[in-house]
Amino acid sequence: MTNNVIIENQYKRTSLFKKDNVNYLVHVLKRFNTVPKLNNINIITSNTQPDVFKIVPNKSIIIGALYLKNPVLALVYLRYGVEWQLWYKALGEKKDNIALCDTAAFEVTRVFYQLLPELDKEKLKPLSNVLIELVKKGSGVAPETLLANTELQAFHGVENNSKLFKESWKPVVENLAKPTEYLLMSGGDHRLNIDEVALLNKYGCRPFPRPDAFTFASSTATSVSNFAFDKTDKVRSILIKNCLKNGFENTTIDFSELLKTNLKKIFKINEACEIIFSPSGTDSSLQIAAIAQIVTNKEITHILVASDETGSGVSTALNGCHFENTSALNYTVKKGDKIKGFQDVDVVKIPFRDAHGKLKSTDQLDDEVFKAITKTIELGRFAVLHVMDHSKLGYQSPSESMMYELNKFESSSLQVIVDAAQLRLDAADIQDYLKKGYIISITGSKYFTGPPYSGALILPETVNALIHASEKSLPVGLSQYYNHSDFPKSWSCSKVLSDGFNYGSYMRWNAAIVEMDRYYKTPILYRNIGIEMFCNFVEESISEAAFLVPLYAEDMKTNNFNGNEFGIRSIRTIFPFFILKNNEVLTVDQVKKLYLLLNSDLSNEFEGAPLEVVRLAALKCHIGQAVNVKYENNQQSAVLRISLGARVISESWVNRDISLYFRNIEAQMNQITVIIKKIKLILNTPDLLG
Repeated sequence: MTNNVIIENQYKRTSLFKKDNVNYLVHVLKRFNTVPKLNNINIITSNTQPDVFKIVPNKSIIIGALYLKNPVLALVYLRYGVEWQLWYKALGEKKDNIALCDTAAFEVTRVFYQLLPELDKEKLKPLSNVLIELVKKGSGVAPETLLANTELQAFHGVENNSKLFKESWKPVVENLAKPTEYLLMSGGDHRLNIDEVALLNKYGCRPFPRPDAFTFASSTATSVSNFAFDKTDKVRSILIKNCLKNGFENTTIDFSELLKTNLKKIFKINEACEIIFSPSGTDSSLQIAAIAQIVTNKEITHILVASDETGSGVSTALNGCHFENTSALNYTVKKGDKIKGFQDVDVVKIPFRDAHGKLKSTDQLDDEVFKAITKTIELGRFAVLHVMDHSKLGYQSPSESMMYELNKFESSSLQVIVDAAQLRLDAADIQDYLKKGYIISITGSKYFTGPPYSGALILPETVNALIHASEKSLPVGLSQYYNHSDFPKSWSCSKVLSDGFNYGSYMRWNAAIVEMDRYYKTPILYRNIGIEMFCNFVEESISEAAFLVPLYAEDMKTNNFNGNEFGIRSIRTIFPFFILKNNEVLTVDQVKKLYLLLNSDLSNEFEGAPLEVVRLAALKCHIGQAVNVKYENNQQSAVLRISLGARVISESWVNRDISLYFRNIEAQMNQITVIIKKIKLILNTPDLLG
């Protein structure tokens, strides 16, 4: 399908390309890039029939010039037409099931309309076109109403012998008749929702590509790449076809298992280990709390290292309590209330910093951790030690030498959980942890820049065996969070949970695995040189900016884990920094505001300024969110973070050419320079920070 056919056919013949319209047309066409790409389906524009919209099954979509005068209207109709063709192709030989195409195409278009910016919806308000009128009604349109609508049937003109919506179609439509960008933000909680203006979620990113932004926010979250989005969109098409051919449940189980198999292959994980996907890193903590109850009969104490640098809801989840007011399966719950089936536990918090905000030494942290474990075990309790492999500011604790001391404790009294949410690890690191019997909590959405909320647990063979030997069930209250399909098929303890599947979680992991795969396709020599080259530049750039103060602790750098070979853990890849204005550190509120301003187009604030200033202000720069940290003299402030993400490497290797690879790395280094310049511009503009 040719995406720019509208421009090619209309450029010399309409008023669309007057100066005032061009920017808006570009804005609309960017969203057209999220429409599925179908082979051998042509989009044909018509001037002879300006009011025509016609779907020629398996061949083309014809759209009249009158639609093109309102690009948003054309976008909605084309989204419907392409989706209809996608489902028609998926039917294979069963071309008598046109009712499915009509229903699914409408459902996708309805959701697509809901995701449009408010400005775009305003363009459609005065219109009364049949499709627009229906999508404005939202989810209140029943399948029977759609199938009786002769105007919709006239779009394709194919006789629909059956007006019935088959029961077997229901789960396929409910789960897969959604735009891919919607799936990437579903099956989590409200933090994935996007606003109606900038289309950004709480983490400053989108569930569809945002190539116009400079993005070094992998320590927090990143908008999905064009590459991963297209691959995931293609997977949706394949899943629809397979569901109609082999059944919804069989197809979905196979897909989930394939994702786990692919993840095991990437990190060369033993087949006897198990993977559990979760909607978020905090959900992984809730799963850990549940698993701990399965593997021991003792009372439980969670020892949470780096409690000041974990997710805000982790401690609540470990206590077996609701950590938001909405669960991953969209149940309304009350934050802080105990989830049914969870027993009372103790949570011992060991923060990185003392009461004055000073970072503790490695020895001090090791001592606190060891004493907490010893005391817990002496009390006859089961200790669950949460080790921080890589915090949001780039720290690790306890030390390798202290971890070696854990061998003196019986495995029946201690389980180690490695918080590797950042996943700044190599395959050998993961294998080493699993051999030691540690559970690893990971995400695909930090270093590997998959969509936010790609959480997972990797369980070693030893823990898997304990769960199989147990006769206990998971807490029944987890039915509000997970389906039994989220857990290994062989586990009897998960049978108490809900039926169903979390396609949002699957699709996010598909995108993350796509990113992992292409990252590891970069030759290791170039990958490692590129990492050092980029990270050295970021560190030097921050140090050279007089208004930035880096927050790096020499005694807790990632090189605590020394080895003879280069590894991602042996180099700092997250660079936090304070920001000064007139030699005074910014307040927490000012840092948070600066973060938002960086990620926005500020060109309207600089009307009349030199062109280079306006262009700088217009650039959207997405970096790691603010983290509250005390500055000198116990002054409360916050740091922002510039981080290496896997995409810096993989997208630089896209041409598979050594000289172009390093040039591409340098281009991204130049983006770091631009980000720092924009910070300076904001600081030097009095009205912006207030």
